[in-house]
Amino acid sequence: MFRISQYMQEIAQPSPIGPARKPPGPMVIWNLIRRCNLTCKHCYSISADTDFKGELSTQEVFAVMDDLKAFRVPALILSGGEPLLRPDIFEIAARSKAMGFYTALSSNGTLIDEDMCRRVASADFDYVGISLDGIAATHDKFRRLEGAFDRSLAALRRCRDAGLKVGVRFTLTQDNFHDLPKLLELCEQEEIPRFYFSHLNYAGRGNKNRKDDAHHLMTRQAMDLLFDTCWSHQERGLVRDYTTGNNDADGVYMLHWARRRFPAQAAHIEAKLRQWGGNSSGVNVANIDNLGKVHPDTMWWHYDLGNVRQRPFSEIWRDTSDPLMAGLKATPRKVGGRCGTCTHFAICGGNTRVRAQQTTGDAWAEDPGCYLSDEEIAA
Repeated sequence: MFRISQYMQEIAQPSPIGPARKPPGPMVIWNLIRRCNLTCKHCYSISADTDFKGELSTQEVFAVMDDLKAFRVPALILSGGEPLLRPDIFEIAARSKAMGFYTALSSNGTLIDEDMCRRVASADFDYVGISLDGIAATHDKFRRLEGAFDRSLAALRRCRDAGLKVGVRFTLTQDNFHDLPKLLELCEQEEIPRFYFSHLNYAGRGNKNRKDDAHHLMTRQAMDLLFDTCWSHQERGLVRDYTTGNNDADGVYMLHWARRRFPAQAAHIEAKLRQWGGNSSGVNVANIDNLGKVHPDTMWWHYDLGNVRQRPFSEIWRDTSDPLMAGLKATPRKVGGRCGTCTHFAICGGNTRVRAQQTTGDAWAEDPGCYLSDEEIAA
């Protein structure tokens, strides 16, 4: 995850370059259920409105949570499918909060009516992320449900008014690029404090629909809009959190943006970006799916590291006998092509390895999702 707002703050008010902060354990994105009331076009879990056999029981989830706590995992992102379809979701959330985990809910929002919002608010989630793929018709087309946009927007408003920290999650493709400016305007009008911009990754339905991936020019235009919007909020003193995911080249692109707009602060920004270090799949980000299988992140569902029913997560995560985990945990990672020769490898970390693996069969090939020119990766 790339936190744009953090670096805009560094431009406005530079802070000392201290040692890099290393989380005590990985953040875990946990797909507790695969069932969903929607069949979204870019779903990485290929969910459907049906029960999937073999999912972890409540007690199995609790046992895994005990291991995660002992392993010093700081945060749990409760996801799906649609996690609100899981009957014990609030029991799990309550235990997560009681154990001291940062606890977030990732929902499509369509089920959060007034009664459900009261239950979500009572659970005191630290964050509730709701996906919007554009405005009205665009969103409904992606979600394959007429009226989905209105229901999700109403959920955002209810959660916001209930005092929860809420955010919009958006995945860019050629089919919704045109709605990004309006969506950013909507977030400002609705006083939504967080906007998460995800690049399309090649997993699940996102892999099947990668022909619709926004081409590089669109990606650059989208990033410019995000940077300019975030800086405008910084100048106006508005507290907003802009983050991106699934393309760590964003950090390098921001460095070039800073060099153009704020040359005096560019060296400081570069140092901070190097401290960040880019992609952390298999290191600081982990995924557990609905069946208990562990993956380097949510986009690696086709690659199993082990199952928490057979081995504790803590043991699976430290096991570098698996070649993929050994490569992901290597410092620096050994990658080829443009990524291997990139001047800014220390910022990006070789980007998202799953795109390389999905398109070439080689997880260590160059990332085809890098939208930087040859001149930019050399400068």
